[in-house]
Amino acid sequence: MKTNQAAAQRHSVAILDTDQVQGSYYFRYDEFGAHSEAPPHSHRWGHLNYASHGSLSMEVPAGRILCPPQHGVWIPPGVVHSCYLQHAVQYRSVYLAPELCESLPQLAGCMRMGPIVKAILLDFGLRGVQTPTTAADLRLAQAVHDQLCATPLELSFLPMAQHPSLVQVLDAMQAGPGDHRSLAEWAETVHMTERTLARHCQRELGMSLGEWRQRMRYLCAIDALEAGHTVQRIAYDLGYSTPSAFIAMFQRESGLPPEQFRREFSASSL
Repeated sequence: MKTNQAAAQRHSVAILDTDQVQGSYYFRYDEFGAHSEAPPHSHRWGHLNYASHGSLSMEVPAGRILCPPQHGVWIPPGVVHSCYLQHAVQYRSVYLAPELCESLPQLAGCMRMGPIVKAILLDFGLRGVQTPTTAADLRLAQAVHDQLCATPLELSFLPMAQHPSLVQVLDAMQAGPGDHRSLAEWAETVHMTERTLARHCQRELGMSLGEWRQRMRYLCAIDALEAGHTVQRIAYDLGYSTPSAFIAMFQRESGLPPEQFRREFSASSL
């Protein structure tokens, strides 16, 4: 019954038909409510998706892409993707014609949003520019393209695993983000040596199990801040012995203390 109720509350997101767009650039600005979703689809154009606050999750054939604020999700032309938004977001996207995507990654993944791209999106949004036509606006659109071409791609901020034992460990960590078990203790739960589990982490995740857990806790914290939970509650829910330890972790990841992050991103217009 709960599953049916949750499904009934979902709202469909309008999908842009890029074949109707004139020129080589299109900038989209929308506000989507909680539980908005876009079913699997693809575009002839590539596009970067960005939400100013909250984590952004998209499904592609290779798996799930999960990104925190300050990151966008790059989807190359023709890649089937879908999206579900747990929280209300102010959504921004940049669509690029196929010929412009030849110099961009051919895989879907995360891109950190730099200050130049964010400033141009803000300017275009305030002026209502969707299809740049003036020489000045076309130069700004070209600057966005140049910035994206120079931005490294990260397949997912929180990568997933393929090996069944590592999948079991990661699933358990996500189910209980406050779990403090060490690498050796997790290895014992899946009947694996500590060294073998560490090797799987580096090969499949590109990071240690400890770093993966910290990223997972950071994303959990973002959602909890969005939900209005106190810093103290979030710290203890995520397994930190003191709020100050949690605050230090969060500031390392985001560059801001949790409360400042909440104020700036919950009220952000970009």
